Amino acid sequence: MSNHITETLKLHIKSDLHEGQTYKGLERETGVLRQSLMKFMSGETSLRLDMADKLADHFGLALQPKKDS
Repeated sequence: MSNHITETLKLHIKSDLHEGQTYKGLERETGVLRQSLMKFMSGETSLRLDMADKLADHFGLALQPKKDS
């Protein structure tokens, strides 16, 4: 099973951090605790769906059904 959502969120968080954002700033903007973000990024834990929703909203991401090949 693939972790598309997880990997997409991690890429966006990593990009934000690379551009000068901080975990504290992300926490302030999204409501997701920085400890949760840091543990998620290190692979120590996953995120609850409500937290993933907040991050997806922040980054302008949405799920779409797969198109048949």
